[in-house]
Amino acid sequence: MTCLAGARRRWHVTARGGVSEPAGWRGRDQSPMEPPGQTRPCPRGHLLDLPWEDILVPHILCHLPLRQLLSLQRVSKPFQALIQLYLANIRCFDSSQVGPHLPKTAFCNLLKDNEVLQQLALQNCSDWLTDKELLPVIGQNHHLQQIQLSSCLQLSRHVLVAISLSCPHVRCLSLAHCEWVDSLSLRSLADHCKGLESLDLTACRQLKDEAICYLAQKCSRLKSLSLAVNANVGDTAVEEIAKCCPELEHLDLTGCLRVKNESIRVLAEYCTKLRSLKVKHCHKVAESSLSILRGRGVELDVELPLQRALVLLQDGVGFAPFINLQI
Repeated sequence: MTCLAGARRRWHVTARGGVSEPAGWRGRDQSPMEPPGQTRPCPRGHLLDLPWEDILVPHILCHLPLRQLLSLQRVSKPFQALIQLYLANIRCFDSSQVGPHLPKTAFCNLLKDNEVLQQLALQNCSDWLTDKELLPVIGQNHHLQQIQLSSCLQLSRHVLVAISLSCPHVRCLSLAHCEWVDSLSLRSLADHCKGLESLDLTACRQLKDEAICYLAQKCSRLKSLSLAVNANVGDTAVEEIAKCCPELEHLDLTGCLRVKNESIRVLAEYCTKLRSLKVKHCHKVAESSLSILRGRGVELDVELPLQRALVLLQDGVGFAPFINLQI
């Protein structure tokens, strides 16, 4: 491979994985003993001659975009075998890296041999992804820790049950806008995945206070939870979350119309590590309960009322500008 380290030359990968010199180029490296006009032959190196599992897969292919790797499969059968080996050993698969629309057949072929996935993001497959395509992937990957299934509307509760049984180490799970999530499947998740740290249940409208309370009791390590856009969630669920999840840092209650001041005060009392709270469109939550959290520096998505802001300004600088509040 000495010629590959020469001066800047444009080399080409052949269909067999070999490295060839540009047309019309002649080697210029001559030893002192060679007669003038004669060149030393340059040995041809083959990319595929390098160790696949020790060199190509962990140190070269991992730096290439997934879309380019899939194109590389069409070069030759040896390259196709190499890419299949790479795909069987990847730890992270994000469908958005392939393109805006990943075909169903391509998805099934890409992950058919993989049993070591740790991260799986399939939000770009929402148009066609069903249990038939996803359940085999979940069933053979027991080390999954992060799963993104937002807006995958054609799945069923059986997927969540499969995740709870096959992936006990899952830490982050996004099920936003998956209205097929029900209380029974959520209970299964809570029973088997007690290490959950982040869970997005935005717009999972089948869930009520009872199911959320059970989740909080079983998954006390939760740090981030979204219950947004669910009119069934009320004070009972929020108070149980506050008492059972002391590590909670982020809570999204946007649009939870039944949540009131009482549960927000309980949240402020028990969740001392809370960093952000979203309560926009929670019309029964007032500044009287939010002020406790605001005083602790918790990030809120509700602006401070004007009159209260003027009072704080006057306390801070000794005066307040004149503003006609009747306008």
